[in-house]
Amino acid sequence: MIWTPSVARAARRIATAAAVGGGGLTVLGATVYGVLVAEALLARRMIGRPHGTSGPRADGLYGDLPGDPVKLVMLGDSTSVGLGMANPADTPGVVLAKGVAALAERPVSLVVLGESGAASVQLAAQVDSALLEEPEIAVIFIGANDVTSQSMPATAVRHLATAVRRLREAGIEVVVGTCPDLGTVRPIAQPLRWVTRRWSRELAAAQTVAVVEAGGRTVAFADVLGPEFATNPHEMFGPDRFHPSVRGYLRAAYAVLPSVCAALGLWPEVQPVRSEGSQPIYLAAAMAAEEPGTEVTATRVAGRAFGPHGRWAKRLRRSPESALDHA
Repeated sequence: MIWTPSVARAARRIATAAAVGGGGLTVLGATVYGVLVAEALLARRMIGRPHGTSGPRADGLYGDLPGDPVKLVMLGDSTSVGLGMANPADTPGVVLAKGVAALAERPVSLVVLGESGAASVQLAAQVDSALLEEPEIAVIFIGANDVTSQSMPATAVRHLATAVRRLREAGIEVVVGTCPDLGTVRPIAQPLRWVTRRWSRELAAAQTVAVVEAGGRTVAFADVLGPEFATNPHEMFGPDRFHPSVRGYLRAAYAVLPSVCAALGLWPEVQPVRSEGSQPIYLAAAMAAEEPGTEVTATRVAGRAFGPHGRWAKRLRRSPESALDHA
């Protein structure tokens, strides 16, 4: 378990650097960063590209229902396109589209704009395309390639914040699945695995701060949505031992589905558990980075959006099983 206060401090440091244009190296330091990049590139070569670079074609209309379709776009990296899946029905976008259609009792028009290998810097072009679609909601899965490439954390967070802000200014709801814990990826060996785990969670916390500040909401992927990935890697990961399996993608989609539906007004806004309540954004982000499936969104305390330690936020635990019950 990573000490949450240190993650909160790292998230503040990265988010602050992103806002002012600094480099934003974490407490791991420049030397460790260089080692991480070199060894991560080695891990990427070990993983290879057994699935190619494209997911199955999943754009389309889902739900044989009356009414105008809900417009949903998927942005981000290979997890947003379901790389490794042969059947479009197994991709996160289609699972989300069908779930939203069932709850909205309207069809859903899905457009997948994510790209395999994309880091946060590529979000700008994806947002350009998304704005042309005039969607009601955008779902973004991003972060893994920022860790395994040479992206500086603050730079990655800045690009994500800009993407979310542009979408929100256009009236589009945004839900971001934050950086997964790459420490569960078996081709990444120790001690790099420990470093990658810490780096992943610090980035996820900083992403949460940036997204909430920009008007979106996040869902923590943490250790890629649960201990199942660590204890059952052969079931939850695909053949490349990096991308999720059918079951893994399904788990990811169901973790995000309640937050997507809440953003669209289709799901009741759950009140936070008393012990979680409202917290300063940096603490809420750090704690969410340790808790798979936890949503973080902005809130008010006594009518105020900001407290003595920054913006107020709340953590919501939306059970993936509840999505199964509703979808």
